[in-house]
Amino acid sequence: MTGSGLKRVLITGATSGIGEGLVNLYSKAHHVVACGRNEDKLKRLEAQNVQSLKFDMTEKAQVANAFSDMEQVDIVILNAGVCEYIDDALHFDSELFERVINANVIATGYCIEALLPKIKLNGQLVIVSSSASFLPLPRAQAYGASKAALSYLTRVMQVELENIDVTLVHPGFVETPLTDKNDFPMPFLVTVEKACEKIYEGVERRKKEIHFPKRFTLLLKLFSLLPFSLWLPLAKRIKR
Repeated sequence: MTGSGLKRVLITGATSGIGEGLVNLYSKAHHVVACGRNEDKLKRLEAQNVQSLKFDMTEKAQVANAFSDMEQVDIVILNAGVCEYIDDALHFDSELFERVINANVIATGYCIEALLPKIKLNGQLVIVSSSASFLPLPRAQAYGASKAALSYLTRVMQVELENIDVTLVHPGFVETPLTDKNDFPMPFLVTVEKACEKIYEGVERRKKEIHFPKRFTLLLKLFSLLPFSLWLPLAKRIKR
């Protein structure tokens, strides 16, 4: 792992999956602030000389309080999120939809508001979305919509921010506790370690977009260029 001097890196969703993997990777060479809700896991991360912050990202007051006295940081990685599916479109679950949008989108907004003033001049903001945002997929009314919103939000921040580099991350399927619950095939599944290496390398290069594995994400990007009338029968076949 290479780097350009000791940096202060804040990572949300740090107690599981990609977030935990990024903490393990960055803490080898940088000072890491790990954010999450699981107190036991945060304590274990502290044993790696990692600073921890315990709070609920969906509670605005908790977010503001957690970051109020924090020192400035070089890199903020907003990675926390949830995944739930709507199994029956005819019986749309608005409570599930609200949970996912709040956890993935609104909570990210709370963090951006609280953390932008804490990012150093020429620092970096990294937002983890998903390749599910590329195309409308079965059962993904809530998850896909939340990730599409995150991708749009991040692109606008890239336009607006002058002295902070903004990176958008579009992972494919990554082997995490979140995807362990999926009951469908996950093509080109990658390990957490491989995903975190890709993210780390892309952030180091200050890339505008990081997407992987490319044999999967490029295929989705190609499908997204098709007229919807051509994608629709393919999506229905996936559903079946």
